[in-house]
Amino acid sequence: MPNTPGAVRVEITVDTRESADRLAESAVGRRLAACAQVGGPVTSHYRWEGEVHRDQEWTVVFKTAGDRLDDLTAHIVREHPYDVPEVVAVPVVGGNPSYLAWVRDETRSDANGERGAG
Repeated sequence: MPNTPGAVRVEITVDTRESADRLAESAVGRRLAACAQVGGPVTSHYRWEGEVHRDQEWTVVFKTAGDRLDDLTAHIVREHPYDVPEVVAVPVVGGNPSYLAWVRDETRSDANGERGAG
């Protein structure tokens, strides 16, 4: 697939299942991601404002095209309930070419020729 953007996996955590579902649905609905998978709960251990915390969180893994990463990140940061949300992007270096083409296509224009709003 020469001259096409590469695929990217974007991982986040969030405090509730409802927030995870809302972020997943809004990103896919706006064509910022081809799909999003919600998993959890998980237990996160982290340092924040000088203290160690342990909290239950949910994960969301988005699959998107590389050229949609900035828009997806901006959307997550804007809609996420945390002050500093985790957004970690990892390039996809291989996989099923048909699936990767689907990720690219689903983050493109809709049937009316309009690109999803970020």
